[in-house]
Amino acid sequence: MSGDSSDDLSSMTARELARQVSRRAVSPVEATRRALDRAGAAQGSLNAFTVLFADQALAAAREAEAAVMRGDPLGPLHGVPISVKDLIAVAGAPFTFGSRTMAHNIATDDAPAVTRARAAGAIVIGKTTTSEFGCKAVGDSPLNGITRNPWDRGKTPGGSSAGAAASVAAGITPLALGTDGGGSIRIPCCLTGLAGIKAHFGRVPVWPCSAAPTLSHVGPMARTMADAALLLMAIAGYDARDPFAVASPLPDLMAACEAGAAGLRIAYSRTLGYARPDPAVAGVLDTAAKRFEALGCAVETVETVFATDPVEIWGAEFYAAIGTRLAPILAGQRDQLDPAVADLLEAALRQDLRAYYTTVFERYALRERMRIFLERYDLLLSPVLPVAALDVGKNLPDHHADRNLVSWVYYTYPFNLTGQPAATVCAGFADGMPVGLQLVGRALGEYDVVRAAAAFEATQPMRWPSAF
Repeated sequence: MSGDSSDDLSSMTARELARQVSRRAVSPVEATRRALDRAGAAQGSLNAFTVLFADQALAAAREAEAAVMRGDPLGPLHGVPISVKDLIAVAGAPFTFGSRTMAHNIATDDAPAVTRARAAGAIVIGKTTTSEFGCKAVGDSPLNGITRNPWDRGKTPGGSSAGAAASVAAGITPLALGTDGGGSIRIPCCLTGLAGIKAHFGRVPVWPCSAAPTLSHVGPMARTMADAALLLMAIAGYDARDPFAVASPLPDLMAACEAGAAGLRIAYSRTLGYARPDPAVAGVLDTAAKRFEALGCAVETVETVFATDPVEIWGAEFYAAIGTRLAPILAGQRDQLDPAVADLLEAALRQDLRAYYTTVFERYALRERMRIFLERYDLLLSPVLPVAALDVGKNLPDHHADRNLVSWVYYTYPFNLTGQPAATVCAGFADGMPVGLQLVGRALGEYDVVRAAAAFEATQPMRWPSAF
């Protein structure tokens, strides 16, 4: 098979790379070797990976190349390098959750999303960094240190899928698997200019069981919405090991990418009723809303989506669940944890049973409110984050210091509570850094979310960090 230059491969979308592999124009071995080399070269500056699987990945790539040469049927991701976040199990690999307390833990099986990505032909080159147990919206952990943003290495790529975002934005892999329990796919995609999808809750099975099982998702991160949709279609589908798994089939998201956005009714909210976006971010989103109008959408500005900020509902569920799972570690190894994470987990565990179940019923009411809201609209458009960038080493932006480790993100956690599909794409730039927009759809409404996101994405040229 013919090779290709490193620069050409790093700029290819996953779809184009898979096409070139199938045409024997690009070698899966060359693509995998390039990804591994690029990952190693960037590790000192970005710190995106916790472990690289050089031998295993190259062996899989040689098998993939042999399949091409034999003329075997090929999957939609055949020969495409991919990374996997360290909250997702890869058999035989470290499964450390970004924590010193789990530094020697090894996964015994692949998670369903990993199995399915491999079955579609993807080559897993390594695992990527996460904040400890996925508990922060920035990219650092006690075990792995600070992960940096390819756009500006003084900034965080966001969290908790930090390394996944850095890997894709830097052109190391065209695709990554991340997780999202309160925004952990959408937040880093926003800060690094990527496309990401949190599908409807249960569309992608989560196993082994998450520490926050009623909120957590596994999903795709990519440079384009079409690539994210392609990976989502490969990993979605029922799995009996996940008690929340959705059995209905995923709509044709590749068709959605070509469908255009005309005719969609979109509610646009700068604040959801309680958030405080920086003026530069709000300005980028105002411009994005006008571009949806130009695409043929009916856009209505809506100030209040939720009567109050649902962060206490989310925190009671997320941090109490993780705190319960980690209670032995909190009792015996607290000094090994990120102090800010430990403080939040302990606070969540102090709630009594009646208070907890009060928030459970408030969550059901929130879900119903959102269902009724989306009877009037096809989609909700909002910012992903209130800021365009955040310095490394900080847990909170300076102007949002009254919030906690996750509540400062404002816009993402409500839709883990409601379970509806939500995607992000780059809306534009503020002070040279990417700004993301979020599109939220009706229950099981990934088709409209993806068609709107892809149509918007097509209205602007893509930009990527020049240093990588």
